[in-house]
This record gives sequence, C-alpha cells and structure tokens, in this order.
Amino acid sequence: MSTFGIRLAAATAERGPFCVGIDPHASLLEAWGLSDDVAGLESFALGVVEAVAPHCSVVKPQSAFYERFGSRGVAVLERVISESRAAGALVLLDIKRGDIGSTSQAYADAYLDPASPLASDAVTVSPYLGFGSLLPFVETATRFDAGLFVLAATSNKEGPEFQQAVTTDEFGGRGVAATVLEHLRALNGEAVPLGSFGAVVGATLEDDRGLDFAFNGPVLAPGFGEQGGTVQDVRRIFGTAASRVLPSSSRGVLRLGPDPVAMRDAVLRTNDELRALTGPGS
Repeated sequence: MSTFGIRLAAATAERGPFCVGIDPHASLLEAWGLSDDVAGLESFALGVVEAVAPHCSVVKPQSAFYERFGSRGVAVLERVISESRAAGALVLLDIKRGDIGSTSQAYADAYLDPASPLASDAVTVSPYLGFGSLLPFVETATRFDAGLFVLAATSNKEGPEFQQAVTTDEFGGRGVAATVLEHLRALNGEAVPLGSFGAVVGATLEDDRGLDFAFNGPVLAPGFGEQGGTVQDVRRIFGTAASRVLPSSSRGVLRLGPDPVAMRDAVLRTNDELRALTGPGS
C-alpha cells in the first residue's frame, strides 16, 4: 500500500482537491425531511456518500454527529467510511483527538489500524498537549501508510488565544501555529510527491499570519463555502502552496440534498473552480 501522501496526490490530480464534510447536523436532517434519529442519520449519511463519494477525492465525516446516537450511530459511521472508500474517495475522519501515552495509542489504533472497523485514510488531531504527545499517532500512521492533519491556525474566533501565542526560546521562540508547521516539515522531510502529515488552517483567515506553508504536506482548509471562504481566499492565504490545499465544506453541498444530482454537480463545479485558480500554471 502506498503512503497517504502518494494516494492523496493521485486522488486530487484525478478528481480535484475539494473535500466534502459529511456532517449530519440535526438541522440538516430536518431540512431533508428526515427524523433526528438513527434511521434519519443513516438515510442522510449514506445518501450523501452515494451522491459525492464517487466524484470527490476526499470526504470528511465529523465523528461527533454520529457518536451522539451511541453505538448505532457509530455503526452508521463505519458504513460511511467503508462505502466512501469503496467509491474511490479517501476518508479523512474528523476526530480532533489529542491525549498522551497509552490513551493516544488507543485512539490511533481505533482510527488508523486497518483491523479496526473505523480505520480511515487520515484523521485530524490536536497538538495542544505538546506536539510530542502525538507520537503514537505519528508512529501508527507511518506503520499503516495513513495520514494526520494537525490543528495549526483554525478559522474559529477563539483560536488565536493559543495559536498565536509565542513559544519560549527553548522551542524556537515562534508562534504556536508556526511551531506546528515546523514539526510537520521535519516529519515530511523530502517525501515525494507529498508528505503524509498535514495541517489544518482555516480558509477564512484575514491573512497568512506570517506562516510558512512550505512544509511539504497537505493543508485542510475548513471554512470554505458557506462559512465565507472562497477560491480567491485559498490563493490569497496559501500562495504557491495553494495546489496542496484541500478546501473543505459541508453545508454548502449538503443543503442541496436530498437531490443527489445537485450535490454531485456542486462537487464537480467546485473542483473545476479550484483547478482553474490553484492548478499548475494558474
């Protein structure tokens, strides 16, 4: 099996970089005319998979919206993962886990070990117990050719309180977000064509916060679409690194359901727009 970075580069070259979040908000279930229960969850989530997974490079289920229904909701998430991958999409499971030692290892085993029914191509993780706390995730991702996307400069208004704080000289005297990117640079090294360790950076940032995105890995950019991020913002924030960015949106596509054609067409149209602005020679 090839590394996540290799698989991601191939998938985005074939299908485009748009990442679709499969997030069954209660309000979306209602808008689709579905009940806010496991039956509604299953109809919604698998309907989205059928409409978009054959056409986008990456889907991103948010685990919390399935976990709220307990074990039966997690069973639906397992189907979302397996059926999305069967349709040719890579699965980036949005879990934002961050813990230490054996607990961190258990999370890594749950979401990255192919023996687990929740095993995904990549997951989101939080570095705020120290980047070294992610070592079990890093080692497990490396062992199973999976990927990680580490929170760096997120689009929520509370983020700068931590992410723009400056580290001590012992840790380079940089901003926390910049330190995260430097760790990712070291992990990715000279991987070709792309490293497997990425960052999460919001598509709605007012500027690039002085961050250096040349860390040879992918960038997940939430906040795209309904939350205000545009194709032009991707180019403005990420510059020459824009071709490695996965702009992510959920509601912008999901609100078009339950019409599968409308959701599919939104994916195809957005990928065309992103290719035109961020592709080679743009």
